[in-house]
Amino acid sequence: MDDPGELIDRFIDAAWAEDGLAPKSLDAYRNDLTGFARSGLFVSAGRLIVVERRTLMDLFAQRLRGGTQVSSLRRQLSALRRFCAWLRREGRMNDDPLAHFEPPRSPMRLPGVLSENEVVALMRSPDVDTALGLRDRAMLEVLYASGLRVSELAGLERANVNLRQGVVRVTGKGGKDRLVPLGDSACEWLTRWMDGPRRDWADDSDDAVFVSRRGRRLSRQGIWQRIRGQALALGFGSRLTPHKLRHSFATHMLDHGADLRVVQMLLGHADLATTQIYTHVAQARLKDLHHRHHPRG
Repeated sequence: MDDPGELIDRFIDAAWAEDGLAPKSLDAYRNDLTGFARSGLFVSAGRLIVVERRTLMDLFAQRLRGGTQVSSLRRQLSALRRFCAWLRREGRMNDDPLAHFEPPRSPMRLPGVLSENEVVALMRSPDVDTALGLRDRAMLEVLYASGLRVSELAGLERANVNLRQGVVRVTGKGGKDRLVPLGDSACEWLTRWMDGPRRDWADDSDDAVFVSRRGRRLSRQGIWQRIRGQALALGFGSRLTPHKLRHSFATHMLDHGADLRVVQMLLGHADLATTQIYTHVAQARLKDLHHRHHPRG
């Protein structure tokens, strides 16, 4: 048997020649495979290299218990899978030890949400006696009422707003359109903005709903800076992300009994599985409320 280090070197050379991988990627492969070799994963059987499945499983379990991040384990497994494929092409391995070997799953990351009281406080934070505050209140109301992405709000056109029916037509990911209800509160503040400061700041040549003082369409970054400024003033800006109002919209809808497929349609998700994450958020919130308020929680 060749020294494992020599085989790894030959594999790295082949990966560079065949795929032109970047030096950092090659170094990561080398480090991961060298770590496997030092752990005794590669066993000689004459000219062949054998990787015992049980040894592999024990090694990954040991690393996971030792605190190795799941993302690192998945990267290591990817390097090992590629190395074993190269060994088989070179006639140095017969069977695929990684066949049906499932990589460790990353823990589910639940999206952060604001409480309903925090949303109310955020809505009330802009000074609506000013033109900027009125615009910011309208933006916040529309975002929370509709679950729009910040980029969708930035791209919103006046022609796609029907205040009489209380809906907006939104072009989401993949160029797909959807109709989203606004609700009475959002319609009220949107009307005050569009009939007031917006008319003073922009002429009819610009169809953007939300504009700057110069009459130019607000960018996604511009909208987010305004929202973050309001959140910082309330003391929870560090916990607010561009998507958090959208997450809060979906979670609060489910908290109040909305059907999951309805929320899917409102959010513009192509796959119901993407929306199902919010059921976990709602369940986690209920457990937390029970723990904090029930006398035997």
